[in-house]
Amino acid sequence: MDYPVLYSFKRCPYAIRTRISLILSKTKCELREVLLKDKPESMLNASPKGTVPVLIKNNGAVIDESIDIINWLISRNNFFGPNEYDNFIEEMIKLFDNEFKFHLDRYKYSTRYNKDEELFHRNKCAEILNNLEEKIISNPWLLGSTVSKLDVCILPFIRQFRIANEEWFDNNEKFKKINKTLKYFLEWEVFQIAMKKYPQWKEGDKETIFPS
Repeated sequence: MDYPVLYSFKRCPYAIRTRISLILSKTKCELREVLLKDKPESMLNASPKGTVPVLIKNNGAVIDESIDIINWLISRNNFFGPNEYDNFIEEMIKLFDNEFKFHLDRYKYSTRYNKDEELFHRNKCAEILNNLEEKIISNPWLLGSTVSKLDVCILPFIRQFRIANEEWFDNNEKFKKINKTLKYFLEWEVFQIAMKKYPQWKEGDKETIFPS
């Protein structure tokens, strides 16, 4: 049986949310784990921009943006179901994909950008988290008792933000509810499956079906 092909990288937040969505939608694919410093030619031929994830559908069509892959999966099987906060969810995802990610990169990888502006970018991320914190009504997920598209799409980025300085993040009183949800997310069985380690894919390797 032919499956869609997914080029992925374990730690990439865009790839993480894609793998989680594949699990939730019960969609199997052929997983090809890549190293970003050693990208396979077949991936670059499919998507010359050279970023993951890249999904090649059974008909050969290529989707090379994670949010487009997630929306395609939802269009086939709306595994999140209807949500009264849909407009808020889409607005927050755009905010995290653009503004939050911009500042996150310059905070977490400040030595690549401008080390002197590290705290400036951390504070910009924190402002966005503080705004989200005020809108959280209940846990364990950001919008209540059921996992939503918002959780899947932005928690991988918040995870990266925490990794940059775990002690500071864990002790910050301004986003206690977000911290609680993030811990729940990190212990979630689906996240554990999505973060399983796979060897680097090479041309000619036996296919790896995900989720197994």
